[in-house]
Amino acid sequence: MGPLEGYAARVAAGEIVQFRPRGSSMVPLIRSRQLVTVSPVDAATLKVGDIVLARVAGTTYLHLVSAVDHPSKRVQISNNRGRINGWTGYTRVYGRCTAVEGRPRS
Repeated sequence: MGPLEGYAARVAAGEIVQFRPRGSSMVPLIRSRQLVTVSPVDAATLKVGDIVLARVAGTTYLHLVSAVDHPSKRVQISNNRGRINGWTGYTRVYGRCTAVEGRPRS
């Protein structure tokens, strides 16, 4: 189980969580070890540019929504450096990042 799995389970259960992810794939939107807040989300409201906690091809990421296919109820997930992780269904999108270091994300 990866480091984000526990947070994903809690958000899927309806909790709002805060944690400090590691890595540089989301710089400058999120820097390594910055405090993020992730809240449950209605996946039908997702749009390109949202940062989400989602499972893609067996791995859970805190990455960007890079494309939306609402008729098929799926979103494409990518990092902020151009790497596409793949498409995932609405049911595997656990939450949306609502704040970084206490600053709300629109």
